[in-house]
Parts: sequence; C-alpha cells; structure tokens
Amino acid sequence: MSVILLDDCADPRLVDYTDLTDVELRRRREPAEGLFMAEGEKVIRRALAAGYPMRSMLLSERWIETMADVIEAADVPVYVGSPDVVEQVTGYQVHRGALASMGRKPLPAAADVVAGARRVAVLEGVNDHTNVGAIFRGAAALGMDAVLLSPDCADPLYRRSVKVSMGAVFSVPYARLEPWPGGLDVLRGAGLTLLALTPAEGSVALNELPAADLDRCALMLGAEGPGLTAKALAAADRLVRIPMSHGVDSLNVGAAAAVAFYAVTFG
Repeated sequence: MSVILLDDCADPRLVDYTDLTDVELRRRREPAEGLFMAEGEKVIRRALAAGYPMRSMLLSERWIETMADVIEAADVPVYVGSPDVVEQVTGYQVHRGALASMGRKPLPAAADVVAGARRVAVLEGVNDHTNVGAIFRGAAALGMDAVLLSPDCADPLYRRSVKVSMGAVFSVPYARLEPWPGGLDVLRGAGLTLLALTPAEGSVALNELPAADLDRCALMLGAEGPGLTAKALAAADRLVRIPMSHGVDSLNVGAAAAVAFYAVTFG
C-alpha cells in the first residue's frame, strides 16, 4: 500500500487526472494511453470487480476510511489531498470524492461478443456520452446480452458515460463493429434478426411483431436527431417503431432504447 499525501496540484505523478473537463483532449488521450477514469466508490468497485486493472487512485481525505479495503488491496499509488487540491488537479469539484485511473482491456471481436447472444443492441453514430451511458444502463437492466457500436459512436469508457451508466458499461460485453454497415453481417451470420428502430413510414410497431422476429434479435438505434442512416436502414431485416401518443414522433435515444429493450426482452 502506497498512500501519498498531496500538497502540490502540479505534481507530475498526477498526469492521469489533469484536464478532465477538456472533453476533446480526453477523448483522444484516454484510448491512446490505454486508460479511463472511474469516479465514485461504486463505479471504482464495479470496475475492479470486472477485472479492469487500477493504475492509481486520487481521493479526498474523508474518503480514506470508506475506501480502506480498496486501498489495502491496491498495489498502486493512492494520492490523497484536500478537496481544494483535488479540484485544482482535475479542474472540477469531485463530489463523489474518489477517482481511479484504470487500465483498459483489449476489445473483443464483434463475432465473439454476439456468439450465443439472444438480444443485442447496435448503436450507430451515438456520439453523446450521456446517451451512451444511459443506453448501457438500460441494456444491463433490461436483459440485453451485448452492445455493438459503429466506429463513430462515443467511448463507453469516457468518464461521463461510465458515471451515467453507474458502471453498467463494465457488465455488458461490447465491441466496435467495422466496417460499417457491412459489419452487420456478423449479426445475421449469428442468427440474429436485425430490427431497425425508426419512426419512418412502413415501420411496424414493436408490439405487433411476430414472436419469431423477437426470438433472437439485434435492435439498431441511431443518433439523437438524425436517427439511423439510410445505409443502416437498408441493411436491416425489419423496420420497427415504438407506438406514440399525443402527436409525439420520437423519444430521446436513451429513453427509446429502454422502451425497446423491454419490448424485445419481455414483450
């Protein structure tokens, strides 16, 4: 155990934790350096339980007791400072008082992720980290076996995604699907029916789908606003929609995903 008391926010050993509010910088830097941030006690514990290796921890002083068992088991530096020092390092007030720099694991191949799966979520161009986190949380809660992401989707391990998902990104297997949309053939080859969620004319309400279409399926969801591209829609087996009322034509993609996940799993 190595607990290091901090009094200098410019300490070079804290480089993993600097500029956390610079989204563009962190989006480039974290995957390139093989790290991500876990924020809060529950998320840190869930990341460790999922087998992600810890690089170091940064704690506010009052969190030492709460995280004592994690500190005891950690064979990495544990930096401890006042809330002011921690805020100066990270660039924002860390309300949950605990951050951990975690090492990434190699992503599996899409074919390995979907092998034997019955329910898969497929995201195209979902580049908002909050929406990605919400979708992973819904996928974990509502029985989806895996998530596949197009190359331009946001990083599920970015701090905001992890935080919104409450660590669900660690419990649902996921992979990048390339090329796009040609890589969708992996799903069809695994015996999954491709259901594209869209309000477009000709789509079938989820509650009206025959049971055979729901037996093993991949539910495709597009980005907030534009939805699925024409190429993705053309690659689907069926176009499906969530029935709406009061003239509403669509939901936030995180909410739509949760409704659709429930429909294909329990409907």
